[in-house]
Amino acid sequence: MNKHKLLLIDDDKELAELLTDYLATEGFELVSCHDGISGLEKAFDNKISLILLDVMMPGLTGFEVLKALGGNHKTPILMLSAKGDNASRILGLELGADDYLPKPFQHRELLARINAILRRIDIVKNSKEQTSALFVNGVKLNHATRQVSCHDQFIELTGTEYQIIEHLMEKPGEIVSKNEISEQVLKRKLSAFDRSIDMHVSNIRRKLLPFSPSDKLKTIRGAGYIFLAGELN
Repeated sequence: MNKHKLLLIDDDKELAELLTDYLATEGFELVSCHDGISGLEKAFDNKISLILLDVMMPGLTGFEVLKALGGNHKTPILMLSAKGDNASRILGLELGADDYLPKPFQHRELLARINAILRRIDIVKNSKEQTSALFVNGVKLNHATRQVSCHDQFIELTGTEYQIIEHLMEKPGEIVSKNEISEQVLKRKLSAFDRSIDMHVSNIRRKLLPFSPSDKLKTIRGAGYIFLAGELN
């Protein structure tokens, strides 16, 4: 099995050294960039399995790196944000990050988040063996290529957004709780005041609406979300 190659974009060189040694013992290769500009260049390396992205850095901030990637990147991104800085976490998710982890963090929690994200990626890759497509209310998911279209218009989604819409479309017309989405997609229990699922669903809705005569997703306050069945195609 090939060793996963991770990219850390963080100006904290001491943290980079500690994580390089720690993650090496867990079978990961960590490449570090200490400013946003060099980090952005390295982010396009297709050998990178996952990006760990800090918020505050010289050159380009983590938010500016996300904007430059355009929210349509295929490599999953785990944001590293200051503890208690909810605004930064929300903005990171809006700009296309897959998950976030507050600083300071325990190395074991970071490892758990990395493994959870990579497991999700493996599940999606394994689904390529499926040849059928999921088609509900004008939205089509191609399991083999992970392509998404809305009324025949191609939509760019991040890996996490794809997995969330897939989970919702597998249960059209049913209420799916945020806790279920968090456990099935993010592979972790939903914590109090965690708005990550809300932001991912908001991003999906925003990307679908320009090509749809009506909203495909309905929010049920206090309960979860419904992917509206409409007329099954």
